[in-house]
Amino acid sequence: MKVNNVDIIISAVSPAQYPETGLPEIALAGRSNVGKSSFINTLIRRKNMARTSSKPGKTQTLNFFNIEDKLLFVDVPGYGYAKVSKSEQAKWGKMIEEYMTTRKELKAVVSLVDLRHDPSVEDVQMYEYLKYYNIPVIVVATKADKIAPGKWNKHINAIKKKLQFDSTDDFILFSSETKQGMEEAWAALEKHAFGE
Repeated sequence: MKVNNVDIIISAVSPAQYPETGLPEIALAGRSNVGKSSFINTLIRRKNMARTSSKPGKTQTLNFFNIEDKLLFVDVPGYGYAKVSKSEQAKWGKMIEEYMTTRKELKAVVSLVDLRHDPSVEDVQMYEYLKYYNIPVIVVATKADKIAPGKWNKHINAIKKKLQFDSTDDFILFSSETKQGMEEAWAALEKHAFGE
């Protein structure tokens, strides 16, 4: 998709605040430092529309981005960040769950994992959760530029094994530095959002 116009519509914490655009929505989920903001910024060709932060755990709301009046990205709070209190994490969890299980506009969830590491317990839980609720999932392995290409397969296989990856799901190798996987990511998003 050619992206020229992007706006943040709203940062929501409850269904009453979700925007009523009727547009398809793609949610983005992942650990706090997995590169979610960089992934969004790369896809929409912006430097800092989604705030990248040296302080993980910065996103505390559901941030709705309007892409070309055709599609919404929904950035959800990163998980697995130790400095956030348990009660705060539980609150985020409830907010994310409420959104993902009730939002009819939600077409797919991009589940971001770090190519360099085995998926965390939370990564596995997120994947299982999405499968349980039959929510289409696109797994994106970030930071591909940090690993030598000759070792990619080894890391991909380790991630797929840990997730018990369903081969019918999309799996995309991605780097915000080299823009690798950008076209594949857009192709997967458009397929789910528009049935293309």
